[in-house]
Amino acid sequence: MPRRKPGTLIALELEILRAALSMQGTGERYFHGFGLAQTMSDDSGARLIGHGTLYKALGRLEDMGLLESHWEEDPPHDRPRRRQYELTASGTEAAVEAHRETRATAIHPRLSPGTA
Repeated sequence: MPRRKPGTLIALELEILRAALSMQGTGERYFHGFGLAQTMSDDSGARLIGHGTLYKALGRLEDMGLLESHWEEDPPHDRPRRRQYELTASGTEAAVEAHRETRATAIHPRLSPGTA
């Protein structure tokens, strides 16, 4: 499997950014992995198979500077602390671009070569 070029995002990472932008649009500045997975499922109708894959992608996005994270400070007593994520300015730009590309593809699907 060929390595991807630095700075390129895979489909899961783009989906994470779009979901984070959607959550941000509803006033949720911070999000956690499980809540993100629920939003992604609600948006796409698909169920995320492996949460480990999600958390690895979140880590890569943070390494790229598109997300920042911190541990929740005062969780309710009935559950452990959650790692909370938020889009950085660069992450917001990448998410907006991913959203634009998704809408453009949905509105104007690309034709296969030789079709018209």
